[in-house]
Order: sequence, then C-alpha cells, then structure tokens
Amino acid sequence: MRGAIWFVVGAGAGVYAMVKGRRAAEAFTADGLRDRAQALGVGARIFRDELATGKAEKELELREWIEARTEAIASGSASARGPKQIGADGAGQQRLGLNGPTEDPRQNMEGSNP
Repeated sequence: MRGAIWFVVGAGAGVYAMVKGRRAAEAFTADGLRDRAQALGVGARIFRDELATGKAEKELELREWIEARTEAIASGSASARGPKQIGADGAGQQRLGLNGPTEDPRQNMEGSNP
C-alpha cells in the first residue's frame, strides 16, 4: 500500500514538473515572447484609456464645483465666502481637496509636536 501511495505522489510531481517545464519553455520562444509583448501593449493601452477617463471625470467634477462656487460668490451668499481669517496667520483657511474644500491639515495638529 505504501508503495502505491508513493507511486501516485511521484507521478503527480512528474506531471506537475512537466507542465511547468513546457510553460517555461514556451514563454521563451519567439512566439511566447511576442505574445508577452502584445499583452504588455494591450495592458498599457487599457491603463492609458482608464487614466484618460478618470482625468476627464475629475476635471468635469472640478469644473462643476468651481462653477457652483463662483455662482454662490456672485450671488453674495455668506456661506460661499468661507470662514473669515481671525487670529494667527492661516487660521481657518480652507484647501481644495479631491471632493471640494477641506480644512487645512496643518491646523489640526492636536497632540503632535512640529
């Protein structure tokens, strides 16, 4: 019984090694290298298209936010002006983040030493 188990284990290892060897040999042939180069080109093209799409979406979102902010300022809305600067230089400033204005992270330094 032990001999049969070791025979099956050996046969399985042999098949596994043969398959891996064939794949490695095929990868370094002219056709295999050409396939890898084509796959790299396709991947780069997909990445470029995704990047362009994301850039266009973010630009549109930013333009809409700026337009809404400009209209609010033109109409004289007090909330559009943001907080007034009182006290130390930079207190209450807002920064433009990915989703609109955010608090200045330099102002939130509780418990940290500069």
